[in-house]
Amino acid sequence: MNVLDSIKSVFVPIHREGHLFIGLFAVVTVALLLIWQPLGVLGIVLTVWCVYFFRDPDRVTPVRDGLVISPADGVVVSVAEAAPPPELEMGDAPRLRIGIFMNVFDVHVNRSPCDGTITKKVYSPGLFINATLDKASEDNERMALRMTTASGKDIAFVQIAGLVARRIVCPAEEGDVLKAGERFGIIRFGSRVDVYLDQGTTPMVAVGQKAVGGETILADEHATESARLGEVR
Repeated sequence: MNVLDSIKSVFVPIHREGHLFIGLFAVVTVALLLIWQPLGVLGIVLTVWCVYFFRDPDRVTPVRDGLVISPADGVVVSVAEAAPPPELEMGDAPRLRIGIFMNVFDVHVNRSPCDGTITKKVYSPGLFINATLDKASEDNERMALRMTTASGKDIAFVQIAGLVARRIVCPAEEGDVLKAGERFGIIRFGSRVDVYLDQGTTPMVAVGQKAVGGETILADEHATESARLGEVR
């Protein structure tokens, strides 16, 4: 590893959505230092956290037909069957839904779970209840995306606002072609992403497992094994 690679491994790129917030935190911190130093120290801690929150590291995405990659960093809070959001017009039949909760210390950049084309994008206003709860998938503010994958299947992935999240950012538009692991949005500040797959798709993660966006394999359309179980050890 050369010097440049070593520097890149320490200083992770910052998502452009964070530049304004980091600047505001820094200005407030300077003001607090001038008013009372202990408050300024608190401001420094919060500014460092803000930089950390908006980090946007590169990821090494597994590439093979049939793999579904995690769209977010966080804890898998749900592996169950549920109907996809009605606004995506994918029918009422239950599908495998894998929910990933992002806390305020996780990377919040979201990535495409598969290669495919965005065929529908719908924003729905809603509540801001705790995103670890399954009812958040139905009741909370969300941005729902429907994708036709490279293999011709329809899947959905949904950005869901959480208890403290108040801003869903999704530059991806209908007609956009995305690669698995490619960035498509970000949520501020703590939230959830759900992925809806065909019924019968084998999940490769268990509830409670930590997922890494753009790297962790959530499911494999070609797998013949049974759903995985997990134990805390």
